[in-house]
Amino acid sequence: MSYILLNGATGLLGRYLMRDLLLKEQPLAVLVRKSRRESPRERIEAAMRTWDQTLGRELPRPVVLAGDISQPDLTLSAEDQRWVRDNCDGMLHNAASLSFVTTGRQAEPYKTNVDGTRNVLDFCEHNGIRKFFHVSTAYVCGKRTGRILESELNEGQEYANCYEESKVESEEMVRGARALDGVTVFRPAIIIGDSHTGVTFTYHNFYWLLQLAYSLVNGMGEMDFTGKIPAHMVKFNVDGTERKNLVPVDWVSEAMSRIIVDPRLHGETYHLTPRIPVNMRLVLDVVEETVGFYGTGFYGAGDRREGAHEAEDLFHQQMAVYQSYWRDDPTFDSTNISRALPDLPCPHVDRTMLKQLSRVAIENRFRWKDAVAAEA
Repeated sequence: MSYILLNGATGLLGRYLMRDLLLKEQPLAVLVRKSRRESPRERIEAAMRTWDQTLGRELPRPVVLAGDISQPDLTLSAEDQRWVRDNCDGMLHNAASLSFVTTGRQAEPYKTNVDGTRNVLDFCEHNGIRKFFHVSTAYVCGKRTGRILESELNEGQEYANCYEESKVESEEMVRGARALDGVTVFRPAIIIGDSHTGVTFTYHNFYWLLQLAYSLVNGMGEMDFTGKIPAHMVKFNVDGTERKNLVPVDWVSEAMSRIIVDPRLHGETYHLTPRIPVNMRLVLDVVEETVGFYGTGFYGAGDRREGAHEAEDLFHQQMAVYQSYWRDDPTFDSTNISRALPDLPCPHVDRTMLKQLSRVAIENRFRWKDAVAAEA
């Protein structure tokens, strides 16, 4: 069996993909940048030791290649490129910038999501990789409403932010690459932590809301007789019915890895979205309960109200980067993923799961640190 080359292996989804593909005995190589303190090999070894401890067994290790998708040839040496040509027949393009704001086309998210994808495709063409697995997002639909099909991409939609636009451009580029024999596209919704353990390695979207509430509430005042902090002065410009599509990372990774190792399932586009979305009322209820405040409310979707309390103003200022994701989600068609994996439905993200995710994040102080893994 030939190797698959995975980028973005140190992110939340990438770490799970690395684990699940190795568990399925898929030979794996990973392209990793060095950090300020660790070499690529040390970064991967630290992540793998975490999985060893969690699983109670030692996993095989991937081949680690030091590289950077923002540069031509991914900065791989001639020797490493020869190894790729001799051993890899597939690319799993998972690296991405999650930035929702930009200073221009030369900055993030375009630098990674568009220019980086171009570099990856050029690398595949030059090194004979013709099988491509692309991690996109369900939110390439932009501001469209109604039912979003897996077969649709650019329908002339408006975008809520630059991230969505960059991911459409990236996916269009992949689909138009003539040097590839086949393209499989995965479009996950909003990825949250593990549905069983509640653990996450990164903190975005739902976690940013939770962390901000945790920080602000601790400075708002004293608890009253309920044992919680009253926050009646804070209201949000949503109506509480807005649907959000949250998907646990372990399910997303398991679905993707099962499709990747089964050639019969290649060549499709898969919406990795839940059967039942959650609404903003439930999200706020969970945040109130786990953080320890009560009394916040909604005053309807639309513009911010005038004369808001300073705590509300501060919250909205800090949440501005995610403001577009307050809106109601469309309905994502999931015909292809249901047909491919009828025995693997998305776990229902309910109050119990959200409370566990929230408690674990707070207990970990919204941080994650792997074991130190000195390079051999």
